[in-house]
Amino acid sequence: MREPQNIRAVEEAVHPDMMGFIFWEGSKRNVTAVPEYLPQCTRVGVFVNPTAEYVIEKVKAFGLGAIQLHGGESADFFRTIKERTGLPIIKAFSVSDAADLANTTQYEDVATLFLFDTKCKCVGGSGEQFNWDILQHYKGNTPFLLSGGIGPGDEEKVRRWRHPRWVGIDLNSRFETSPALKDKEALVKFTKSLSPTLS
Repeated sequence: MREPQNIRAVEEAVHPDMMGFIFWEGSKRNVTAVPEYLPQCTRVGVFVNPTAEYVIEKVKAFGLGAIQLHGGESADFFRTIKERTGLPIIKAFSVSDAADLANTTQYEDVATLFLFDTKCKCVGGSGEQFNWDILQHYKGNTPFLLSGGIGPGDEEKVRRWRHPRWVGIDLNSRFETSPALKDKEALVKFTKSLSPTLS
């Protein structure tokens, strides 16, 4: 999210648990200034291989309630960020096959949530889906969010899917009218159809 009117409209209509703010220059959704309005829900700062100082700067400026690390950050870096901010940390993993899940074990003790996204040349936001059945090979204890190209038309697929550690979904590029601008009506329709599944 980035535009203040859009942030407010989506928050009032959808009531999400979290909203993401991307702090990475390589993204079309990069946030460079604090919006005039910030949501009351948990604000998640999304970073790619940042320095600890950069993360802390954004935590203070945006009042972040959680941090998502989407690069190749080490488990030691997670410990440093956790010690210095006290915030929950989401670790994103790019997935194309079961072998990609092996890397999760080193983050079990330092991440609050995992996020499984589609492996692609870009860093997230591809709008493409991976085969969710791969995640049946995930036997870890850390709960996770399902991400990667979830969009309008996937309601039934999400309703049918199950995993004991699955706790939510990440909705992004397929609900955009342009980068960082969400289609409120599409989000309302989608989330209302899933309310029994996600409650």
